[in-house]
Order: sequence, then C-alpha cells, then structure tokens
Amino acid sequence: MKSAVVLLPGLNRDRDMIAALTKVSGKPPITLWESDTTIPDVDLIVIPGGFSYGDYLRCGAIGARMPVMRAVAEKAKRGVLVMGVCNGFQILVEAGLLPGALMRNASLRFVCRKVKLEIANANTAFTRNYAPGQVIDCPVAHHDGNYFAGPETLARLEGEGQIVFRYAAGTNPNGSVNDIAGIISADGNVLGLMPHPENLIEAAHGGMDGRPLFEGLVGKAA
Repeated sequence: MKSAVVLLPGLNRDRDMIAALTKVSGKPPITLWESDTTIPDVDLIVIPGGFSYGDYLRCGAIGARMPVMRAVAEKAKRGVLVMGVCNGFQILVEAGLLPGALMRNASLRFVCRKVKLEIANANTAFTRNYAPGQVIDCPVAHHDGNYFAGPETLARLEGEGQIVFRYAAGTNPNGSVNDIAGIISADGNVLGLMPHPENLIEAAHGGMDGRPLFEGLVGKAA
C-alpha cells in the first residue's frame, strides 16, 4: 500500500500515524506539507490529529484552507481513500469533504481516555476487517469532538450507512449526536473519526484493536 500523511503546523500525531502505517504495511508513507499542490499516486492519504495552527478560528478551519487540502480534495474526487483522525476529521469537515460540524465537548473539558467503539458499518474499505456490531477499544484525546448535523443530514447519514463508528452505549465522551464517532462520505472513500486507532496497534500500546483498520487497508491495496 502506498500512503501519504499530511503535515501541518500544530499537528502532533503525525509520527504516531507514520509509525502505524509503516509497521502494518511495511512501507513508510510519503509526507505532504501545507504548500504542496500535487500529490503522487497513492492508495491512501491520512490527515492525523493534533491542533493545526493552534485551533484558531475553529478547529481545523485554517488547515482546511491550505493548498495541500485542495490537492487532497482532488484525489478524493478520483476515488483515492482519505482518512482524517481527530483534528484530521475536523479539517475534513471544514473542507467540505464530510458533512456536519464538530463542536466543543458537552463537558467543556478536554477528554483523554480509552473508550468503547461499536462498528456501525463493517462494509467499508476502512472497517472490512471488523464484524458488524463489534465493540472495540480505542483512545480519544480531544476538546472539540462533539459531532452535530441537522435533521436532514443526520437522516441521510443514518439511512445510507454513512455512520461507521459509534461510541458504545453509555461511553459517549463528548455528547455527539446519536453517539457518532466516525462517518464516511457518500462515495465511501473519505472517512473521519475522532478516536485514534493508530495508538492501539501493538501489544506495547495495551491492545491491538486499531490494527485491523490498517490491515484491512493494506489488504485492499494489495
């Protein structure tokens, strides 16, 4: 699998994502900077977590307007897989590649802990190695992960299977509507999620529940 990781000032999970992709695929990803306007042929582009540009204005608002994101959008239109994790999810929403909004946590506090995720849709390139309804562990670390969408958008997401991850019953850490933790585009190639699967891929992390996501992507690209 050929992959790329977007680097922006303030992102701090890029090394974690690069390590995960390298460990699982055996190939280090290329890196993309904010000013890049072209992207080589790759199977997957990842926007990692952190606090791009200090989260000024709104989380992800500045990052979404960088030249590299226009290039990412073009690749997404051509069917290339794109994944945004945490701040990356916020950037994808701000860039208009995914619907809805990510607001301040209902508690108004930063949340950093392991949560339970339910696989709401296992029929995607990202979740093909999980079972429908499977519950997995996954860490979260965010202050603005409260997902919201209007009634019409929410009905469409629910009706068309675009909700991929939910916080398992009673574990919602941020107040997200319908316990939404991750959604996918209508075309099925752009995924955004708040939890960090890259931080649970080997025994040293205290679990490996995030690894099947990456293994599924490697298998699809093989």
